[in-house]
Amino acid sequence: MSFHDATLEFEYERESRARLVAESVGLEVGEIDDDRSETTVEHEGTRVRIGVRAADVVALRAALNTWFTLVDVAERTASVGEGAVETC
Repeated sequence: MSFHDATLEFEYERESRARLVAESVGLEVGEIDDDRSETTVEHEGTRVRIGVRAADVVALRAALNTWFTLVDVAERTASVGEGAVETC
């Protein structure tokens, strides 16, 4: 069986933001994966890398959409939290 792979990389200004995003989305690894796709999340310095492997292009597209959304939510939540801390 052939697989389709994609890697998403996100770069942040601070390592603490990269770690927060990686830890947030990393909670979903294994929960979202199914028999058609699997994902890994890695954090190194200011970079977050998400690897997706899927059995077909439809599953790859669906997985990528999911992970882009999860990263977006994690980034927005971190920004709101950061703003709240700054006003205290």
